[in-house]
Amino acid sequence: MGGREVGGLANLLPAHRDLANPEHRAEVARLWGVADVPAKPGLAAIELFEAVHRGEIKALWVACTNPAQSLPDLNRVHEALKNCPFVVLQEVTADTDTAPYADLLLPAAGWGEKDGTVTNSERRISRVLPAVPGPGSARHDWQIAIDFARALAPKLGRDATPLFPYDGAEQIWNEHRESTRGRDLDITGMSYAMIAAAPQQWPLASGAAAGKMRLYADGVFPTADGRARFAATPWKAVAEPVDARYPFSLNTGRLRDQWHGMSRTGLVARLYSHEAEPLLHMHKDDMERRGLTGGDLVQVKSKRGAVVLKVMESATLRPGQTFLPMHWGGNTMGGQGVNVLLPRSFDPVSKQPELKHAAVQVARYTAGKALVAMRRSEPDADGHLQPNPLDVMDKLRRWLPHFPYASLTLSGRNTPVVVLQARGEALAPALLEALDRDLALDDPSQVLSYQDSRKDVAKRALVTGDALSAVRLAGETKAAEWLADMMVQGHSAAAVRPWLLAPLTQPPAATLAA
Repeated sequence: MGGREVGGLANLLPAHRDLANPEHRAEVARLWGVADVPAKPGLAAIELFEAVHRGEIKALWVACTNPAQSLPDLNRVHEALKNCPFVVLQEVTADTDTAPYADLLLPAAGWGEKDGTVTNSERRISRVLPAVPGPGSARHDWQIAIDFARALAPKLGRDATPLFPYDGAEQIWNEHRESTRGRDLDITGMSYAMIAAAPQQWPLASGAAAGKMRLYADGVFPTADGRARFAATPWKAVAEPVDARYPFSLNTGRLRDQWHGMSRTGLVARLYSHEAEPLLHMHKDDMERRGLTGGDLVQVKSKRGAVVLKVMESATLRPGQTFLPMHWGGNTMGGQGVNVLLPRSFDPVSKQPELKHAAVQVARYTAGKALVAMRRSEPDADGHLQPNPLDVMDKLRRWLPHFPYASLTLSGRNTPVVVLQARGEALAPALLEALDRDLALDDPSQVLSYQDSRKDVAKRALVTGDALSAVRLAGETKAAEWLADMMVQGHSAAAVRPWLLAPLTQPPAATLAA
C-alpha cells in the first residue's frame, strides 16, 4: 500500500483505466505485453488490514504511508501488524509508528533527493531534479520495486526484463504518457525535454500546441453521450452517534503548521509555536460543568480505546463537540495516538474511512505522579546543534509507552528545547536513572539535585556556564513553565540558581537577566 508521485511506482499503473471494462484491460495488457490483467480491484486500506488481521495476508509491503498512526481503530491495526508474518516498510524515516513492526526496512529517497515529475492541483506537470543525494543506501521507489521484481522473477520461473525494463524515471514516465493516449488526460504531446524547459498543463495531446487551461469548457465529457454524470448520494448519519455513555462528538482535523503524522514537520521546533502539544479542544460550558480549566488532564475514551492529554477552551466549537488534531501519534504522545478512538467504518463507494467522527466521553484524569524533562541544544562553532535535538527525541521517545499521559515536543527556534511531559502511576528510581542518562543529568558532581523520598519528589538540573541546559522534575512540577521559558529564551540562570528546583509557579526575580 502507499505510493509516491515523483518518479514513483504509481506511474507504472494506468490508474485512470476502468479495469472492469474488458476493452480497457486488453489495452493495458497490450501496453505491458502480458496476456491479461486482473479485472478485480485490490483491497482498500481498511479491507486490507481486516484481511491481515484474519491471517489471510501473510506478507505486507507498506510504502510512503504510516498505517500504524493514520488508520482508524489503531488497536486492531497494531494487532494486525504484530501478527503479520512478514512486514516490509519502504520509508524516508526510521521512526514512524509503523517502523517498529517492520521485519524489513527499505530506505527510500525523500522529496529533495528525487528525480521525476510532479503534477500540481491545476494539472500542471513539472520536472523535478534532486537537490541533494540521498543519504546512505536510500534509493528511489521505482528502483526498489524493480530490483525486487528482477530478484523475484527467477524464483517464479519468469523473466522480469520485458515487464521491468526501466533504467530511469524518464522511461517510466514515457510509458505512463503512452497509457493516456486518446483519453481526457492525454499527455502524448509532451516530452521530458518539454517539461524540463517549462511546466506543462494536461491534457496536451499529440499535435496540440499547448495544454487546456480548463477541462470540459465545451460541455463535452468523456462518457458515451458526452454528458456529465452526477452521483446522487443520500444523506447518511454518522456511523457512531453519541449516546448517554459517550455524549461527545469528536472531530479530527489539521493544524495550521503540521502535516499528516509529523514525521518531518514534527522535527522543526518553530512549527510547534501554533499549538505546542496534544490538546483536546472543548466548549467552555462543557468544561465548566466538569470543573475543568485549560491545561487540566483529561481522559478521552471511545468504544475502542482511550488517550490522556490536556484540555483547552475553544470558541469555535458548540457544546457537545470536541476536536483533536489528527497529527499526534504514538511518536509524540502516550498511547497509540488519536486514531485509536476512531471507528473503522468506511464509505462503501470511495472506501474512505470515517475519520471525522467518533462518540467519546471526557473525564478528568488525576492518577499518578507528574514528570517534566527538558533538554536544550545550542549551536557549536560550526553551527551544529549540540546535542542534536533529534537524537534527544529519539532517546526520549522510548519512554512514551511507559505513561498513560505523555507528550514529547519541541520548543523554541534557533536553540530548540526538547520537552517531555508525562504522568505515571509510579516513577520508579530505575526509570528516572535511565531518563537522566538520556538527558546528561546522570553525573551527581555536575548537577543540582533535590530528593524528598517521603513525598516521592526528585529533581535535577544541569547548568552549563550560566545557561540552564537540562531539567528533570518528578513528583512536583510547578516550576516547569518558567524553567522552559528561561531555556527557550536563553536567559542566564545565575540570578535564580538557588530556586531552580523550588516549587514555584513563577521565577523569584522580577526579571531574568538576558
